[in-house]
Amino acid sequence: MSISWFAVHTRSRAEKAVADHLARKELEVFLPLVTRWSRWKDRKKAVDWPLFPGYCFARFDPTGQLAVLASPGVVNIVTFAGELASIPDEQIEGVRTLVSSELQYDPAPFIREGDAVAVVSGPLAGVVGRLVRKGQRARLVLSIDLIGQAVSAEVDAADVRALD
Repeated sequence: MSISWFAVHTRSRAEKAVADHLARKELEVFLPLVTRWSRWKDRKKAVDWPLFPGYCFARFDPTGQLAVLASPGVVNIVTFAGELASIPDEQIEGVRTLVSSELQYDPAPFIREGDAVAVVSGPLAGVVGRLVRKGQRARLVLSIDLIGQAVSAEVDAADVRALD
């Protein structure tokens, strides 16, 4: 296995600290965030929260997994059948494209049904996801299959095409 993306499971609310620590170890790290308004008794404030609570993503050679596992706040690296399970680059890049766009997005339940679509125009051109609502405005879900998490955004229905 070569350098790939992996889902790093973190302790509760330790995602940012884990991402920072792994970045200091010179690993490529991706922690998608969503801004939410938090309300206290005396004020409201915009706070960035992890889009996928309990996870951050790191790109590394699996032979270097010990350095990741030894990092403070890391619970484990997601595996499948006892083997490290890599995440396809296009899934990470799809979420990265969405969070860097001006579109509004929200965490979404992981959805298996629905048609696989590719966005052909607009700010998400080239992104592949699942269409979960039709009409003038469509809802596109981008998923990280391995961890059963997803994010959704509204796109113009004319901007998507079904994949064969």
